Amino acid sequence: MQYTNLGNTDLRVSRLALGLGFRGQDSEREAQRLIEHAIASGINFIDCANKYRLLTGAPNEHGSSEEILGRVLAQHRQEVVITTKVGAEVGLGFDGGGGSGANIVLQAEQSLRRLRTDTIDLYLLHVFDHLTPLEETFAALDQLVKSGKVRHIGCCNYQAWQLCKALWTCERQAITRPICSQNNYSLLNRQIEREMLPLVEDQRLGLMAYSPLAVGLLSGNYQPGTAPPAGSLWDARRPEFDTIMRGPSADLLEAARHTAQARGVTMPQLALNWVLSQPHVSVAITGADTITQLDDNLGAFGWSLNEQELAALDQHRVELTVW
Repeated sequence: MQYTNLGNTDLRVSRLALGLGFRGQDSEREAQRLIEHAIASGINFIDCANKYRLLTGAPNEHGSSEEILGRVLAQHRQEVVITTKVGAEVGLGFDGGGGSGANIVLQAEQSLRRLRTDTIDLYLLHVFDHLTPLEETFAALDQLVKSGKVRHIGCCNYQAWQLCKALWTCERQAITRPICSQNNYSLLNRQIEREMLPLVEDQRLGLMAYSPLAVGLLSGNYQPGTAPPAGSLWDARRPEFDTIMRGPSADLLEAARHTAQARGVTMPQLALNWVLSQPHVSVAITGADTITQLDDNLGAFGWSLNEQELAALDQHRVELTVW
């Protein structure tokens, strides 16, 4: 495992973080085993959110991922760095206060309770809230940091101009500023290279790349010209899948498959290694749902793509956004 300091901070984290979105896991016992196995494997960075839950969780059972993580933290709190998020719902919804000051404080207290901890290492704004002034949002986050309930703050799914505005707001008010950005980044989605990566470099921020396998499209389970496996995520999203599997995306997938086979690695290992090889990427977040998937992802370390392999993949630049 490789480790790095996240941004300009003392947070020493593994370059592979375990994300607890659990798209394909419905067992609390297995989810807990997965987290414990990740820690035993050297992963000390766990990424969560107040709205993450197991696949079969009831619609109103929010926070189940935090609760599962909380049970693990009872034995491993000093070994791991944890994130959680707030503000995914703006307007209506269980977290409908978005980035309002009152909602941020309320949701932080509820997350701390579910996580069974006194401090959140990194508290992330899940989305940009167009309805709430940034001054209000970051004043509330600053209050949480000063109270000791949060160590650091960051932004998730912000565009570069939004993050820049947030940094400027914090500087103008002389309050706690974000230390990292979390964004969708993979071989199939390179949008952040235009403006976010230069901003991250200029401001000495950490960058957490989520969905490095592009919601499974880079898992090796899907091929252009072939129907997705029955019962798979993309089988349920067949019209979108059929559109994706044409043109530049299909060309990139074929290039990635050829490169992985020639290198003797799996597609997930190739996809993760590529993300981690990119300048300014601090951490890649794996969305593994099983121990088998996680162990395969760990094979992304210990080798590097060479210049010829990188050039072959760069010939097929794609900016596909999938969730």
